[in-house]
Amino acid sequence: MIMTAPQAEPTPGNIKVTRSDWINLALETLISDGVGNVRVLTLGQKLGVSRSSFYWYFDSRQDLLDQLLKHWHDTNTTAIVERARRPAETIIMGVMNVFECWADERLFDPRLDFAVREWARRATDVRRMIDQADDERLSAIRDMYRRHGYDDEDAFIRARVLYYMQIGYYVLDLKEPVEARVSHLAAYLRSFTGQQPTDADVAHFMRFIAAR
Repeated sequence: MIMTAPQAEPTPGNIKVTRSDWINLALETLISDGVGNVRVLTLGQKLGVSRSSFYWYFDSRQDLLDQLLKHWHDTNTTAIVERARRPAETIIMGVMNVFECWADERLFDPRLDFAVREWARRATDVRRMIDQADDERLSAIRDMYRRHGYDDEDAFIRARVLYYMQIGYYVLDLKEPVEARVSHLAAYLRSFTGQQPTDADVAHFMRFIAAR
């Protein structure tokens, strides 16, 4: 289940659910049924509360939708950008930092990303947000390559290959177990960096997988 960060909640009155309960259910509904089904009345019925509970926390349905987009950006985009910017001794270590997002859905939720992309097909403002997020993610990965000595064009193309490959992987809905995918880790690293990873590099990432 998607969980938002705990927040201080008001205490007066007979309030059965929290703001996070509303957001979490709205996120689940967005993912499973699309944005058209993120409705105040429907969510309230599922939570077993009246509409007045909703308006305790949100100004409007649009306010709730804005919070869903904020959550999406603060998780999926922030995770990629933060890991691409992490100090790394080698480009192989840098790429493995980004790989953490693909290997742990608590960092990057592909179902949520796909749901927002579907939403963007019918909402130009959300389409702009998707485009901005893609640019932000790609720029961070490109800059990672630049820091490790790749020229501008090579860094740009390698960032595209790494990022677009992963997004395409989700769009195609491939059902490959993580264990099967990481069995090709060394080959992926060679492809994305042009360098040969060491056994220690591979072991480092496998420890991350085991600790998830």
